[in-house]
Amino acid sequence: MRWVIGMYDKVREFFIEIGDISFFAGRYFRELVKPPYEWKELLRQCYQIGNRSLVLVLVTGFIIGLVLTLQSRPTLIEFGAESWMPNMVGISIVRELGPVITALVCAGRIASGIGAELGSMRVTEQIDAMEVSGTNPFKYLVVTRVLAATLMLPLLVVLADVVALYGSALVENLKGDVSFQLYFNRVFDALAYGDLVPATVKSFFFGFAIGLVGCYKGYYCKKGTAGVGFAANTAVVFTSMLLFIMDFIAVFVSDIFFEL
Repeated sequence: MRWVIGMYDKVREFFIEIGDISFFAGRYFRELVKPPYEWKELLRQCYQIGNRSLVLVLVTGFIIGLVLTLQSRPTLIEFGAESWMPNMVGISIVRELGPVITALVCAGRIASGIGAELGSMRVTEQIDAMEVSGTNPFKYLVVTRVLAATLMLPLLVVLADVVALYGSALVENLKGDVSFQLYFNRVFDALAYGDLVPATVKSFFFGFAIGLVGCYKGYYCKKGTAGVGFAANTAVVFTSMLLFIMDFIAVFVSDIFFEL
């Protein structure tokens, strides 16, 4: 009976936190459209989020392309369908693997960094000092970071997709003697409008979720150094779970929309 009560408390806390994040998101949209606009800080955050995550995303994408091709190739050869490798890998990476794995990598890199940074500012009372001095800390700290994550993640996904396809083409070139031009021609022939649009749209939502949860956890961090670590850790865990839920909803909606 005790574990049932414990499970009920966990579920209740989860939905309460969902409600708090929803109010936090509502405040973000209100502050987003109100002047003044922090363009300089937005550009700085775009550099921090995009440029500093670039190497990690590119390496991850390249390895995904290599591993997916190496693992799939023997099975396709067994069924005599080796020529379908570019089609299968291209659709898999562009539709699902590229956006989701890139978002998970960025969740560990971006959400934890934002949570720790804002948490440290909350613990050292820098946010309180900004409020006392008449500055709007929410617009300067939260709006810029969430917007930067929303704008940068789709670009990182595109770059990860390109590098992953290049890694796959490299394996095919070395093992199957397939030229790069032929490989990418087959990939582009296999991709359709219904593959590119849903993947691009959900990348924006993934970036928004990563920035929003990271800012929420850091902005309302509890006092003490332990609170900073807890904020960074829970930002990654909560963001990862939220990404899977959003991905399921995006796939479900896109299947309905493009079947009509």
